[in-house]
Amino acid sequence: MAGKSILIVDDDPAIHVLLRQLLNAEDWQVESAMDGDEALSRLLAGAYDLVLADIVMPGMDGLALLKRIREVRPLVKVVIMTAVNTPAHVVQSIRNQAYSYLSKPFSREAVSETLHAALVDAVGADDIVVHSARPNWVSVELRCKLSTAERLTQFFRELSADLKTEDREMISTAFRELLVNAIEHGGRCDPDQKVNLTFVRGARCILYYIRDPGEGFSFERLPHAAVSNSPEQPFAHAEVRGALGIRPGGFGILLTWHFADEVVYSERGNEVVLIKYLNP
Repeated sequence: MAGKSILIVDDDPAIHVLLRQLLNAEDWQVESAMDGDEALSRLLAGAYDLVLADIVMPGMDGLALLKRIREVRPLVKVVIMTAVNTPAHVVQSIRNQAYSYLSKPFSREAVSETLHAALVDAVGADDIVVHSARPNWVSVELRCKLSTAERLTQFFRELSADLKTEDREMISTAFRELLVNAIEHGGRCDPDQKVNLTFVRGARCILYYIRDPGEGFSFERLPHAAVSNSPEQPFAHAEVRGALGIRPGGFGILLTWHFADEVVYSERGNEVVLIKYLNP
């Protein structure tokens, strides 16, 4: 990834210093803009591989800039960052095809992982198609790519930013496991296949609905998953996965049952609802 170009857009000089320190070890060309208008002028003059933009800025804010980038430089990837995290900010970022979303303060690891993923990932304009983008109801259709699952997990984690950290991480882990299963087993990681996903935030619960394009499954026929193991052989599924050439793992459904309050599958097995109840 040597020679990649990154534009940092933020009205806080300290953020530019911090990010340049974080990116100092990389062989990337890093430039700065102090607001959205300056960033847009730079983008009109020449393309960048990645734009890392704050939301709250004087003049053109980060979300308005994101929308303009989609018009003038549709292939440029954009990572949104903000200290003012709201569901409305998250859903606008998804609708306008941001690559990812980072809440401040962020760790060195979070920035590094996000930027590396963005710079190597081949993203299609229709990898994520938004059907509803309201803060309490988000519906998308996504291509069966594992990298897209990681992107959506980050966005949906931020939609639940008001939860306790432990609760948010548990529900995010459960959601990711179900989404990865839908892409891997239902869609066979075939980008021509698609998964439908809906997030609903009610007064008393958070609900995720996932429907994959596969034939479904029966819990009686899951020898490659830890949920099928007997108490005497808690890792028996690992041998099955090895024989089938499947990656290590198989704990997804078990983790989901542990972290979520309810997990309900359709009769066919290619639809699932995950529910997390909220404390009053």
